[in-house]
Parts: sequence; structure tokens; C-alpha cells
Amino acid sequence: MAKIAVRAAAALVIALGLIGMPAASAAPVPAMVQRAEKTAPAQHATRLVEAMTTEERAASIVMGHIPSTDPAVLAQYMADTGIGGFILMGANIPDDEGRLQQITAALSTDPAVPALIAIDQEGGLVSRLPWDDFAASTTLKNAPVDQTQVAFAGRAALVARAGATVNFGVVADTTADTGSFIYGRALGADPDTAAARVAAAVAAEDPLAASTLKHFPGHGATPGDSHELIPSTSKSRAQWEKMDAVPFVAGIEAGASLLMFGHLAYTAVDELPASMSATWHDIARDDLGFDGVIVTDDLGMLQSSGIAAYADPVANAVAAVAAGNDLVLTIAHSTPQTVVDITQGIVAAVESGTIDEARLQDAAERVMTLRLERAASAAVWSPAD
Repeated sequence: MAKIAVRAAAALVIALGLIGMPAASAAPVPAMVQRAEKTAPAQHATRLVEAMTTEERAASIVMGHIPSTDPAVLAQYMADTGIGGFILMGANIPDDEGRLQQITAALSTDPAVPALIAIDQEGGLVSRLPWDDFAASTTLKNAPVDQTQVAFAGRAALVARAGATVNFGVVADTTADTGSFIYGRALGADPDTAAARVAAAVAAEDPLAASTLKHFPGHGATPGDSHELIPSTSKSRAQWEKMDAVPFVAGIEAGASLLMFGHLAYTAVDELPASMSATWHDIARDDLGFDGVIVTDDLGMLQSSGIAAYADPVANAVAAVAAGNDLVLTIAHSTPQTVVDITQGIVAAVESGTIDEARLQDAAERVMTLRLERAASAAVWSPAD
């Protein structure tokens, strides 16, 4: 599971040079303070997780959110819950970068093993950082591929400088339907052009901010908005492989650290949403060869669907982990108590056998490995002015 901390130095040089500069006038200015050490974060992660209690392991695979910009409140939330990650939403973003850096510093209560701090910084239509002026999907989908690399290198630099370690920012969905919910956020209207830009975005971004492909297995084939319902398609597995899978394969081969599973039903493959489907997790692991962290899209979206089977956030989280997700994300409908309830629900599921103990161990190790990798990577590179 461990990856080389810096595996795309050229893209990182571009990113470091772009920090704090306008997109049009940026010049590459590397600022390497030391060479990456050949560490073994996966082995270290195994030792750390083996020493945890079941409750600590369960908490470590939960990523939560509360709407606050008060560093003290956020630090207390992380300390009280022991969760492994936090996602920054609009309600966490102050007017200036300096205050945001104070917020992200407060979220990492253990400097040796900092929590994952995620953000949805796609740019353009989905942007949390008001100071991100780099090109986004609306223009990149019609521009040369190298412009995607430059834009995402700069964007990742801004994310990293803000103190976030994970960017849920690379939309690997593809569709030519301009009326589709996801069209404006996709990097290409056809599989091949989308794949080229997805690969470029990942290669440029991942050295600075852990890059995430979303929304697997592909929102472009499923009409409707998954924030409000569970979009579905009758596309066959063979059709998926020729179309929607292509950008995800390219992103995985480019080295994406995370794969976000959407609440999308490809009914010819499995009636369940992919986020709840062991079949789709097997496809990602065994057929596509993804060995990083699999994260759910916001589980609160399932509740928003109004479907009775998904009304219980704890049951949703348990089913998601059992299906193969390593990290469960909860935003909508959640309160500070939600992550505590989810943690206890996972513990109870392990004790009852609903979640195999080895499944929780594997998930916790993958998440911990990523936390250690990101901590090591941040120590190797220093942003240029």
C-alpha cells in the first residue's frame, strides 16, 4: 500500500512555483529542503493499528465535519472523537488563508500522526478556496492536456499551503450530455479525452495533496443528482469497461491515492449503490488494481434520497465498511454526535460479526498508511514564496 512520497517531481516543481502566483504569470521555482527518505509507512501503520483498540480502529476510519471556524472548537471535536479525518466545507473557510491555516493546524491534534484533512477543491463550479483562480473543468475540457497539469499542480499547491492533505478534486466522470448534472465538472466529454486530463491532474496533484478520483464507477452514465436520489443505469459491465471505466483506469495508473465511491446503481452489475456494493469494490481492487484508500461519498446523501432503507446513518456506515470502503465520510444531516455513533456502530458490527475484524484492520491500515505518507511528504517539500 505504501507509495513513494514524491513520485512526480516535475509536476511538483511546477506546483511549488505556482504557489501564490497568478495562473498566467507563474514560473517554476522549486524549493526542495531535503530528499525523500525511503521509509516504510505501511509497516509502521500496521504496528500502530495493531496496538489500537477496536474502538480506536473504528474511529480512525471515520471522516467527519462540523460547521465552525473556531480552532478551539474544531480541535476539541477531533480530540473528543478520535476520528481519522475531517472535511473542510464552506462553513469552515474564513476570508483569508492565514486564518484557514490556523484552522487546519487545530484539526491535527497529533503532529506525529496528523488526521487527514480533506477538501472538495475541484475549482470552478465546486470550489472552497476563493483565492483559487486556476483553470477548471469548464475550460480545461476544451484545452490542451498540459493545461490541466499546470492548473492542478497550482491548485494542489494552494490546497497544501492551506494545510489540507487530501483533495477530493479530480472528477473522473465523463459524459457528452450537456444537460447532465456532472457535465460541467467533468474533465472530458468522451472517455479518451477525459482519461488524458484525469491522468494529468493526478500526476500533477498527488505529490502535494493526496489525489482522489470520483465518483466511481462513473456519474456520467447515471442521470440525476446523487445528492438527492440514487441515480441508476442499466449499462452492462462490458459497456462500462468501454466507456465510464476508462478515465478511472487512467487515474489509477497515474497514481491516485484515493478512490471515492458514488451512490450510483449500475443495476446490471449490482442492484445496490456502488458505495454499498461488495461487487464494485472487488472490481476496483481485483480488476482495476487499485490499492489505495477507498472512501465513500458523503453518506448523508443516502439519507437525503428519502429511501427508507438508507434512513439510518450508522447502518449506512456499517454496510459501507462491510462492502469494502476504508474511509466513511459523513457531512449532510450529521451533528458532532454522528461520528461517535458511527464509531460505536462499527465496533458493535465487529463484535457481532457483521464486519469481519480483518476487514476493519485492513481499512484502518490503509487509512493510517495514507496519514503517515502525507505527514512524511509534508516534511520533504517547502512551498516557495
